[in-house]
Amino acid sequence: MAGASLRDRMVASAGALVGIGLAGAVCAALFPVSMPWLIAPIGASAVLLFAVPASPLAQPWSIVGGNFLSAVFGVVVAQAVREPALAAALAVSTAILVMSLMRCLHPPGGAAALSAVLGWQSFSGHAGDFLVPVLLNSLLLVGIGMLFHRFSGHSYPHQAQPVGGKAVVHEPAGLLMDDIDGALADLGETFDISREDLVLLLARAEAHAATRVAKAQIAAAATRVAAENKARRTRAKAGH
Repeated sequence: MAGASLRDRMVASAGALVGIGLAGAVCAALFPVSMPWLIAPIGASAVLLFAVPASPLAQPWSIVGGNFLSAVFGVVVAQAVREPALAAALAVSTAILVMSLMRCLHPPGGAAALSAVLGWQSFSGHAGDFLVPVLLNSLLLVGIGMLFHRFSGHSYPHQAQPVGGKAVVHEPAGLLMDDIDGALADLGETFDISREDLVLLLARAEAHAATRVAKAQIAAAATRVAAENKARRTRAKAGH
C-alpha cells in the first residue's frame, strides 16, 4: 500500500485484535445461543477500518450502511428467490447497486448479502437472527475504531488535513478542482481516494518537487560560480 510503514502495519494488526475481540465479546454476552455473535464480513470490515482508515470505503456510514443495507436486501432476495445460485448473484448485484445509490459502498457488504442467502436456512427464516448481529457488529466496530484511531495517529472518521508544520496549499499550483474532476472523467476509473485527499497529495508532491528543483538550481549555480572563480584564478596566474 502506498504510504504504509511498518508502524502502520502493526497498528492495523493491533486495531483488528482490539476491534474484533471487543465486538465479539460484547455480542457474545448480549445474544442468545441461537444467534451468531460475529458475522464473517465484519472481518473484512476490520481490514478496511484499521489498515486503510483514510479510504472512503472504510468510513462509518460505509461500514454500517453498507453492511446492514446489503444484509437487508440479501434477506429479501433469499426469501423471494429459491434457486441458490440465482439468489446469490441477485443478492450481491443488488447490494452493489443499493450501496452505490446510498453512498455507502463497502466491499464486505457484498459478503453480507451473500451470507444472507447462503445461511438463510440456518436462521430458520428469522431475519432478525442475522440482521441484528450485522447491525450491532458494524456499530461496535465503528465505535471501537473511532476510539482506537484517536491514539493511532490516523484521523477517523477521515478528514483531509494539511501536514502539520507545512504550508497550507488549498489546491495544487496551476491546478483547480475542476481540472482534477476532468482528469478523473478522462480516465474513466473509480479510485479508492477522496478528491480532497487527492488535492492534498498533489499539493505535497508539488511542494517536494519545487524543493528538489530549487536545490538542484542552487547546486548548479554553485558549480557555475566555482568554475568561473577557477577560470578567473587560472587567467590571473597566466597573466603573471
